Amino acid sequence: MSATTATTPSRQPGKKQGGRRQITYPVVLLIIAGALIALSALRAVTGAADLTSSGQYSGALAAAVPIGLAGLGGLWAERAGIINIGLEGMMMLGSFGAGWVGWQYGPWWAAVAGIGFGLIGGLIHAVATVTFGVDQIISGVAVNILALGFTQYLAKLWFGAEGSAAAAAGGNDKQSPPMDNLSAFSIPGLSSGLGAIEKHDWFLVSDTAGIVRGLVTDVSWLTLIAVGLFVGTFFVLWRSSFGLRLRSCGESPVAAESLGVNVYTYKYAAVLVSGGLAGLGGAFIAIGTHFYQDGQTGGRGYIGLATMIFGNWRPGGVALGAGLFGFTDSLQLRGGGQTVHALLLLLAVLLLALALWGMRTGRLKQAIGGGAVAVGLFVWYAFTDTVPVEIVDATPYVATLLVLSLSAQRLRPPKAIGKAYRKGQGK
Repeated sequence: MSATTATTPSRQPGKKQGGRRQITYPVVLLIIAGALIALSALRAVTGAADLTSSGQYSGALAAAVPIGLAGLGGLWAERAGIINIGLEGMMMLGSFGAGWVGWQYGPWWAAVAGIGFGLIGGLIHAVATVTFGVDQIISGVAVNILALGFTQYLAKLWFGAEGSAAAAAGGNDKQSPPMDNLSAFSIPGLSSGLGAIEKHDWFLVSDTAGIVRGLVTDVSWLTLIAVGLFVGTFFVLWRSSFGLRLRSCGESPVAAESLGVNVYTYKYAAVLVSGGLAGLGGAFIAIGTHFYQDGQTGGRGYIGLATMIFGNWRPGGVALGAGLFGFTDSLQLRGGGQTVHALLLLLAVLLLALALWGMRTGRLKQAIGGGAVAVGLFVWYAFTDTVPVEIVDATPYVATLLVLSLSAQRLRPPKAIGKAYRKGQGK
């Protein structure tokens, strides 16, 4: 099967394809400009400086990378028709592998080890689902459970054993010895210039400067690699014959096989890449904190799975979702009670706008429900000055539920996703 065997209807900007209007670049720029204005106005009204501070967005970028890599890994597997619930376990394996190798050989080898250990998790999942036809959900859950037990057992054996070199270097039953720091970079001149503008507190201008400065200051080299992986994924899966064949395995494996595609090979390749990407996400966490620690993935594999669904199985959507969840994760780490309180007002305004739109389009029940929640949020905002720390800690998970519930109507998963495939079944 070659790239020329599939024909794609020509697309014109702003025209509907498959019943949906395509979002053009001018529309994207208008959305970005509107979001900047909304954040600037919200910061000016509420006084929550962290809404547009460089520190918040620097932390958001660092928090978004492991989530995005996990989501990208899920995208590879599910585009080939394999559900990968085991992303969290593969991240655990990557984090452990990075901690084990990193304290001995440095952070770059830690990243390589993270990919390798993630590949092991991907291989287990691929053998179970592709070769033996095990239910993909059950296999993914099993990978998560096995990874948890495997990493905890080996941490005690390798890091906490009395008299071992790791224990002497600072390791224990739940933590590896510390590894060297991975250098970061800032764009010369731009970072300091934007910092000067940010301090002036000018409406929109200083807010934009703060956001951009957070994205160009003290950036990890692994972050650049992650960006490259997103771009590379798009070109490989949507601009190459290999990607066309792989995606055909997730849409109609029987048709793909009839055209000469080795479906098993492509499914194996996709799940292995999925495990490697998730493992790199786990390694990123370990390298950022300078050691492996039990439980440090913190459910990011599951949030990565949510970003993939929110992103409609597309790299750009995954990146957008990872940025959103990275922002909320950064709020949690920075203890942003005032910032979350300010976001209550923004969420109330958005829900009220959706309620008015629902009334206009005849969706009365949705409009009433959204309007009631909006009023409740307005009251909450008006009669409080901050939110409890427990709510701040739960913000990433609440955001996950909200985003998935709001985006559920526009999702289009691969047609053969989750379906067991046996060679020759279409004959």
